[in-house]
Amino acid sequence: MNDIAFERSLSASYIALEAEYGAKNYKPLDVVLTRGEGVYVWDVEGRRYLDCLSAYSAVNQGHCHPRILAAMVEQAGRLTLTSRAFRNDQLAAFYEELCALTRSHKVLPMNSGAEAVETALKVARKWGYQVKGVPHGQAEIIVCDGNFHGRTIAIVGFSTDPASRDGFGPFAPGFKVVPFGDAAALEAAITPNTVAFLVEPIQGEAGVIIPPAGYLKRARELCTQHDVILILDEIQTGLGRTGRLLAEEHEGIEADLTLIGKALSGGFYPVSAVLSNSQVMSVLRPGEHGSTFGGNPLACAVARAALKALTEEGMIENAACVGARLQASLAAVAAPAVKEVRGRGLMIALELHPNAGGARRICEALQGRGLLAKETHEHTIRIAPPLILTEAQADWIAEQFEAVLA
Repeated sequence: MNDIAFERSLSASYIALEAEYGAKNYKPLDVVLTRGEGVYVWDVEGRRYLDCLSAYSAVNQGHCHPRILAAMVEQAGRLTLTSRAFRNDQLAAFYEELCALTRSHKVLPMNSGAEAVETALKVARKWGYQVKGVPHGQAEIIVCDGNFHGRTIAIVGFSTDPASRDGFGPFAPGFKVVPFGDAAALEAAITPNTVAFLVEPIQGEAGVIIPPAGYLKRARELCTQHDVILILDEIQTGLGRTGRLLAEEHEGIEADLTLIGKALSGGFYPVSAVLSNSQVMSVLRPGEHGSTFGGNPLACAVARAALKALTEEGMIENAACVGARLQASLAAVAAPAVKEVRGRGLMIALELHPNAGGARRICEALQGRGLLAKETHEHTIRIAPPLILTEAQADWIAEQFEAVLA
């Protein structure tokens, strides 16, 4: 068998095994990756690709960042898990450093982003009953059309995406849906029983949808005026992705609860957290909420190293500078198929016209040129490379898009 045939059979064998034994809940590109370093990944045949997805922003610091890897290896050799039945020497330092960085008062650590969202929903409801005085069982939480906050039953119950929602009911009550970016609709939806407003500063899964200027600031004002908790889901937008530590900074506001995850571990380990002021988080008592793995010493050590890499190595500032360059270069691509290029920092989307044949085929063509990106909602391509991207690499990305779209 010649080398080319062997290479094809190697990838095909992995893909065939997935098809035989795996659930069909994903539709990945047909590339089988085996190694990553910085902005690049390699497939099992040795081909190199520039990663323009960053594991949905979980790898902001780049693949296999040596500083985070060293912290993980060191901690894994000492202590990995105690559960919260006992204390560990990494948790307190993680709390202190994260609070100092984000100006938060309290932290509740979890594992996945969806767990962080579920935690915030529970905290908001309990606060509503204990502090605001909402009648028991009547708490309302307002969410936005086009939202994506995870895959649990409660969360998909207030999704407006049929693919996420259909066939999974019955769903938990207590949620109202309003148009994203419409402050007047938010104001009209608030009642005395409203305990929280949950919103993404930029809707990632929906296709990098950016709300009108002033929207988040007005939402903050309305929540304060009506004694409603503002919950910002920054699991994708946070930790440098938009060129600021948190996307809320673009409008100079602070949420009551902020949800972070993904890049909190630099892609090494599932780590998420709910950031809060003291008043809201104080409603929880021992035994009312928890997680076996949440706040474990390995997670805390990894997260501490990931945050230091992000802030001490200039990644956030680089995301702002290189992101603006990349967005401008993509916007300058002369292609009739392109409807819009939008973004903030290194969170960018290229939306195609509906008659352009779909984004999937563009992603497949880009794969053939050594660039990995992924479609969302059929006509949009998300572009979110690691925050260590250089200007030269950004220019190369734009060149590949121009070549394919031409």
